[in-house]
Amino acid sequence: MGGVARKFIFVTGGVLSGLGKGVTSASIGLLLKSSGYSVTAIKIDPYVNVDAGTMNPYMHGEVFVTEDGGETDLDIGHYERFLNINLSKKNNITTGKIYKTVIEKERKGDYLGETVQIIPHVTDEIKKEIREVSKEQGSDITIIEIGGTVGDIESLPFLEAARQLLMEEGSRNTFFVHVVLVPKLSVTGELKTKPAQHSIQELRRIGIQPDIIVARSEVPLDFEARKKLSLHSSLPIDAVISNPDVETIYLVPLILHKQRILKIISKKLGLELRKSDFSHWKEFVDRLLTGSTRVEIGMIGKYTKLKDSYISIVEALKHSAAQFLVKPSLKWYESTDIEEGRISPEQISEEVDGALILPGFGRRGVEGKISAIKVLREKGKPVLGICFGLQLMVVEYARNVLGLDNANSTEVDPNTPYPVVDLLSMQKGVLQKGGTMRLGSLPIRLVKGTKAFAFYEGREVIYERHRHRYQVNPKYIDLLESSGLRVSGYSLEGFPEVIESVERKFFLGTQAHPEFKSRPLNPAPLFKAFMKSLLK
Repeated sequence: MGGVARKFIFVTGGVLSGLGKGVTSASIGLLLKSSGYSVTAIKIDPYVNVDAGTMNPYMHGEVFVTEDGGETDLDIGHYERFLNINLSKKNNITTGKIYKTVIEKERKGDYLGETVQIIPHVTDEIKKEIREVSKEQGSDITIIEIGGTVGDIESLPFLEAARQLLMEEGSRNTFFVHVVLVPKLSVTGELKTKPAQHSIQELRRIGIQPDIIVARSEVPLDFEARKKLSLHSSLPIDAVISNPDVETIYLVPLILHKQRILKIISKKLGLELRKSDFSHWKEFVDRLLTGSTRVEIGMIGKYTKLKDSYISIVEALKHSAAQFLVKPSLKWYESTDIEEGRISPEQISEEVDGALILPGFGRRGVEGKISAIKVLREKGKPVLGICFGLQLMVVEYARNVLGLDNANSTEVDPNTPYPVVDLLSMQKGVLQKGGTMRLGSLPIRLVKGTKAFAFYEGREVIYERHRHRYQVNPKYIDLLESSGLRVSGYSLEGFPEVIESVERKFFLGTQAHPEFKSRPLNPAPLFKAFMKSLLK
């Protein structure tokens, strides 16, 4: 930007959480990047956990893994997909991380006898982290999403840090977007702005005047609602942006662009208003919306009651579907329901064209997954297993094809006579749970002549992201390969990373999580191959 100061855009939320601040942040980032600016994004999570790695998916949704092995908030996934960049564990700041750093500094005596307080010590650390990410990643513009809701006690130090950063960097270098909910009353059909008004007042009481209001609602805002929000936020009516519910989140950048959000941001920050080029993005959205070939995909997992637990997998399926003009219909099956007889594997097989065996940890629902895998394999339905999904595909095969009764993973049954899945050697003796799995982007050697080798277009070494403690036991490779399975990818340590059926059309499991690197304009190879297999 030719010596121009770095710019910071803060995105806050009001009324309630889960409004889509992450998608709003990612969409603004995409528009700015499409205008030729270098953009990065930070997600601030006010919880006291150091990272998302130890949290139950029902509490938090998916744990998104970065290239450098960060276990982060799922919004980092939105940023990566929309901006088409790889972010770092540093792009997710939590209360736990900040307090841990501050306490470590205090213990080392870095504060030289001062009384350590929220202001200035904690807020200074927050500002330092934000500036460091911006500088290290060389971004012209850094978008910072503050999680939670304005008024939450947990968010206050971060909002105060944002207010201080405004004072220090100047109003020409800082911008505030406030995302609010405008509910529609089912009885009258009227849009009610009062909750949003209170949220805006709360933000201003903290000392932050928003520059734009993004109003989430079931339907587009009418003029009266925009006028009320304009009046209560002291903003021109053009700065009240309507962001209604849409068929796909990938439409949001186009909706914001149509309302000239870039013009408002550029004017306030003194940026050149450049012509945006996102023709490829529009083409992707068109293909996603016009796909007509319907396929039924079974999603078999243990956290299916919260679809956000598998959000990157769902998005990776959409990316692949757009390539083939497919309209995927996802049918969710809770593995505990299969295990306890509320739904039969035979019924699942009849209802789907293919299935994903979803990742997860622990014993619950394992036998349900295994029984579903058996029927799907025998019926010749395409199956893609991810992480724990791969491991259970191997357990099922060992039991039902190799005849190894009670074969299992030692995670599920430590006393199994046939430990076809076992603890990684480097995990033995590891006591702490947080941040200690085999994490991040790691190399996989693909075997020439295999399906996986072809799916990855003949690359001998690929890099995919991982998050696991257990592996397929290398001692059983010869036995598995003698009976119709083939190891088509190995880790550098020598354990199986990708396993496929020699005979079946598509029966493949991967220890890695290819969904984390899938992009709207560049789908993950294994998801693309799986989607293609459903069309044959």
